[in-house]
Amino acid sequence: MIRHGRPRRTVGLGLAVLVVASACTAGDRPLDPTLEEIQQTLDARAAAVLDHDRPGYLASLEPGAASLRAAQGAEFDNLADVPLASWEYRIKGLRHKGSQAVADTELRYRIAGYDAAPVVASRTLELTERGGRWYVTADRRGAGALQQLWHQGDVRVVRGSRSIVLGVGQDEKRLRELATATDRAVPAVSKAWPGEWAGALVVLVPPSVEAMGRLLGAPAAGYKGIAAVTTGETNPKDTSPADRVVVNPEAYGLLGDFGKGIVLTHEATHVATRAHTSPTTPMWLSEGFADWVAYRGTGRTAGEAAPELQEAVRAGDVPAVLPDDRDFTFGGDAGATARAYEGGRLACELIAERWGERKLTAFYRSVGEGEHRDGAVERALSEELGTTPDAFTAMWRGYLLERLGP
Repeated sequence: MIRHGRPRRTVGLGLAVLVVASACTAGDRPLDPTLEEIQQTLDARAAAVLDHDRPGYLASLEPGAASLRAAQGAEFDNLADVPLASWEYRIKGLRHKGSQAVADTELRYRIAGYDAAPVVASRTLELTERGGRWYVTADRRGAGALQQLWHQGDVRVVRGSRSIVLGVGQDEKRLRELATATDRAVPAVSKAWPGEWAGALVVLVPPSVEAMGRLLGAPAAGYKGIAAVTTGETNPKDTSPADRVVVNPEAYGLLGDFGKGIVLTHEATHVATRAHTSPTTPMWLSEGFADWVAYRGTGRTAGEAAPELQEAVRAGDVPAVLPDDRDFTFGGDAGATARAYEGGRLACELIAERWGERKLTAFYRSVGEGEHRDGAVERALSEELGTTPDAFTAMWRGYLLERLGP
């Protein structure tokens, strides 16, 4: 499941306001001396993170602020094992009056060897000026920003051949098993998706489902039955933030080896296909394709892979139409959600069997390239498969009876 980011909001604090896009104007002349001085403090702070320089990091903080230094020192220590390729603060807005300032910043960071583009997190930093130098007095999430994994505790890192797993509150054995399972999922996706993608995954394992909710910015109740979620932007540009697979340690831990493999291959498929997934892509196709890749080559029968839908079909309740996006909502009827996933997978299986796997991937790409949701599937069905929505739906219903009927 691909989850979209949340919009950011601006906080007003009643100080003199200066909104900026960068530290300098044309000709490299400073827009404001205060801005330039604060940026120097933040640059030194960022350099200390990359250099693993704990004293240098703490030197950016207000002297004598014991509780602040303890909290910030703990966050610094939590990051110690994370291999960072970059870490920077970009000031997007500055409000200052006298020796007090508030900087709205973007923290941008990349994990070495995995992130082609940075993860961007909104941070609000309060600063005070002493003796001609600015010091950080508070560092908190910007309004609407998501929590980062290192805010939840000490991050343990395990590397696989095609993955890196970052966990909090997890033992190394569990993280290593997860890396091994992820390493098996990646080549399975590459065989089914003939297109360029990173071919490696960053997996996050928070300490609990409640902590998972904080990483994703949503109530934990919505994720209790979900083993993993992929974050990322659909139809991204080259500079879009990096993908993360976030594992629910509770639901994932209840699965057997086969189920774990299905989950990780499904999520890896979302990572591989997201450049060709857009708002025009219906969920029956994006989720169905991910499940089709996950079950491909496993030897599972249609009934074993679609037990809820098989029960409905054998009871005479054959769906009249392909699953709607609303059918994929978690937190409601679990059986209905399962039937939506199963129906989407069998629609993709039908295309692969009747037109071939290359046509299935071409169809997926074509739908994602549509300019508008209305008509995108109809156009792709016509251009790639030579059929119509009504005809395809009829074929799909017949396929359900053939594969799942008595």
